[in-house]
Amino acid sequence: MAGLKQIHSAKCLRAGEPGMAGEGDALITNQPDLAVSIRTADCLPILVADVRHGAIAAIHAGWRGTAARIVGETLTRMHAEFDTDPRDVYAAIGPGIGGCCFEVGDDVALVFGRSGAGRIDLAELNRTQLLELGIPEGQIELLALCTFCDADRFHSYRRDKERAGRMISYIRVIQSGGM
Repeated sequence: MAGLKQIHSAKCLRAGEPGMAGEGDALITNQPDLAVSIRTADCLPILVADVRHGAIAAIHAGWRGTAARIVGETLTRMHAEFDTDPRDVYAAIGPGIGGCCFEVGDDVALVFGRSGAGRIDLAELNRTQLLELGIPEGQIELLALCTFCDADRFHSYRRDKERAGRMISYIRVIQSGGM
């Protein structure tokens, strides 16, 4: 499994071997049997598969990455590296802090074009970005599970602060060519 030192950015790296790939918030690969992973505790895990070319990505999308359009940066890199076409992509948006609980101040709201403090739905913003990139709606799965609300199943940094654990999300290409 390959991982990252996550820095809340839109930086995407290519993984070629197991271990730490560097600093960034998205990992891509087309290496059979190499899993790419990210860790979350309110930020969204987004897993992407290009079924035509056998390329994959694991994306860590917090508010900074979402604002910087990390999903677009990742798909652009996948196109450059693997000739990925968004029409061949399937994406899964995993559990993260929901629009029900993600309250932001004026400064963060302004980043998203809002005029004042309030709630932001990161999952929906990332789903919209994936659609704008050309991924068909039927190929995007949004789990809509809130890490903050569901303490029995999920870690939440906002809820638990320094005591919060991390969830690992990963994807890999199986040697036989499947995902």
